Amino acid sequence: MREKPSIQQLENFIIYGKVHNFATAARLANITQSAFSFQMKKLEEIVGVQLITRSTRGSHLTREGEFFLSKAIKIVDDLNNAIDELQKFSGKTVSLNIGALMSLGDVLMNRHVSYFKRHNKNIDINVYNLEAKILLRKLENGEIDIASSFLLPQMSLDGYVKEFFYQDELVYYAPNLNLSDEEFSSDIIEQIPFASYSPDYFMATAIDDYFKQININPNIEARLSTPYAIMQYCKSNKTGAFLSKRILSEMGQLTGYYPLEKPLCFNAYLIYKHENPKISSIKIFVDYILNLYNTAKE
Repeated sequence: MREKPSIQQLENFIIYGKVHNFATAARLANITQSAFSFQMKKLEEIVGVQLITRSTRGSHLTREGEFFLSKAIKIVDDLNNAIDELQKFSGKTVSLNIGALMSLGDVLMNRHVSYFKRHNKNIDINVYNLEAKILLRKLENGEIDIASSFLLPQMSLDGYVKEFFYQDELVYYAPNLNLSDEEFSSDIIEQIPFASYSPDYFMATAIDDYFKQININPNIEARLSTPYAIMQYCKSNKTGAFLSKRILSEMGQLTGYYPLEKPLCFNAYLIYKHENPKISSIKIFVDYILNLYNTAKE
């Protein structure tokens, strides 16, 4: 019988087809570069056609490689969908693990999950509130299926599907100042103690970069791990902080914050691997979130 490619070889070939780099593809596949290169050579031997051109200047798909890539994607998609549908047909529950960026907050995701679960009995959702570095590591090694995260400059997300769903506006939260919007200015941020995120968090770096842009140097009085802890600290002290307007609203905080003179916004995305065997369930959840936020805009 004619030898056929393994599913792993096809999945890794698809990864290469997205990034066109052996080192990056091997890292995303979570194997060594030499093992990845061997798999691609073996795949070419099995199909009897050169799929990737290699040189000292790099590598790229051949014309035949481009053709086979489209076929491989369909084969893997069809298999993943068949497995997913079979599990649903048998009554087996598919479990999706979702990581929410710590600074983005998980309160909104928890609410979405509750509604989603009522309408999708065969899909269980587990939500984890994670700092960016841990979030990305767990997404890469398959411990979570979907990441809900801002896209920050420090993140490397080659080879992932990124679905934009919301733009979050950060505001200056200082409930004990009792100022009007007209009385607030950036100078006040420098005059009042500031609460921020832990120094090794990506969000702390983003806020520090913002301070450099507007040329102010606040006194960082406290560094905390979650937006909820920062919110509570500001309630108990004459302290200010940058928090998501959306989270504040969700937590019932409709006053005590001020729009920034120079806006600070972050785009929120759902991020996942297309090669995940749970892809059909992932798409159901992602489509639900996208439709939810698109409807809210109308």
